[in-house]
Amino acid sequence: MNFPLFALTSFQYFGKSDWLKIIHPSLAVAFVFPIIGIVVNFAWMTRQRRLEKQSKIPPSSGAEHLRVGKILTAGVVSICLLGMLHPTFKYVLKNNLWEQFPFQVVFLILMFLFTIGCLVILYLARERVWRYVFAGLTSLGVVLLGFQDLLLKREGYGAIFRRDNEWYFSHFYFGVGVTILMIISLAIVAEIYQDQKNRFRLVHALMNTFAVILFIGQGLTGVRDLLEIPLSWQEPAVYSCDFQNQVCGAKKQ
Repeated sequence: MNFPLFALTSFQYFGKSDWLKIIHPSLAVAFVFPIIGIVVNFAWMTRQRRLEKQSKIPPSSGAEHLRVGKILTAGVVSICLLGMLHPTFKYVLKNNLWEQFPFQVVFLILMFLFTIGCLVILYLARERVWRYVFAGLTSLGVVLLGFQDLLLKREGYGAIFRRDNEWYFSHFYFGVGVTILMIISLAIVAEIYQDQKNRFRLVHALMNTFAVILFIGQGLTGVRDLLEIPLSWQEPAVYSCDFQNQVCGAKKQ
């Protein structure tokens, strides 16, 4: 079997919703994680050049670190919002919210647009106060979308899968945390270059060291969660299992 045909047949059991499920992890693996590696590499080069008196590392490493870092922030926020977009509107369609609670649907659409708009303005802002304001608003938008079920007082499962009882190893909490760290890093860029005491540079280094740890955690928890998500046609059988006792079907009885 040649490769193109094999590639097509390997997805023969995918439904439309299954394709939507893999957009978020696919983009994360194909684009975001490679950019993380590039940013970390430039960060290391920039630091080494600063420490060495006569360095062979090109002076452009710092500018490249900044340029690619800005791309990374946009990518991380985008992939975070995309990860929330699919389950949010799946919940809207499944529960017919447009007819029953139209305010919730309008609110969610506006929140997505609001968060994206604040991020764009953050990139354009020059004054410190406005950078901090729109960094805070962008972060707030991400948090409100992630906890929309609590905000809108929904009962039962509220669209976004969070693992609240396992927040310390949750793909959601790691993702929101690292997204906010990226937003803050973008907001304090000017201060890093202006602060002669290097306090902001130290904060930046500590935050992003922690961010790298969270990114590694994202990789681990993301794979785990993907393994637990069944294909759409498998959902009735899988979700009828007894997860507490780890049995399904006839064994469950």
